[in-house]
Amino acid sequence: MPKSTVIGTERLLLKPPTLEDTQAIFDRYASDADVTRYLGWPKHTSVQDTQAFVGFSLSEWARWGVGPLLAFDRKSGALLGGSGLVKETADRAATGYVFARDAWGKGYATESLRAMVALAAECKVARLYALCHVDHRPSCRVLEKCGFQREGVLHRHLVFPNLSPEPLDVFRYARSPV
Repeated sequence: MPKSTVIGTERLLLKPPTLEDTQAIFDRYASDADVTRYLGWPKHTSVQDTQAFVGFSLSEWARWGVGPLLAFDRKSGALLGGSGLVKETADRAATGYVFARDAWGKGYATESLRAMVALAAECKVARLYALCHVDHRPSCRVLEKCGFQREGVLHRHLVFPNLSPEPLDVFRYARSPV
């Protein structure tokens, strides 16, 4: 379990979502078709979709002591996106990131992913992994910059509901946080 639920990096504050964040999550990134294109969850079409995400987040935090995190600009306080750890077992977790379109290309995904690697180490996670659509090259670069190794292609493995109803190929990346 982490020492704190708020994680600070050079430019970001990462903290668990609250119900008060629902509208900002919906407005900033969850309802944006470009942002959600390569994600494994459908674009939110209503604030109720985002409320369900917040509910899921709260249950993950209650169950595991970690879960989804929102990324806020340290200076302005603006919501930029999100990251987090989703534990599968006591020593295995998945991670990922999503950022609003105006936050792309500024290194926030790399910064937040490095924070997730450190959080995974603090939580004694032995295997941290991420799945990435084979055509999402910017995300592949972020994972590789953060020390994740591409382990291979999982064919027809994951539905990307914003691209296709059929399962699509993904790269599997992993690393040991320690």
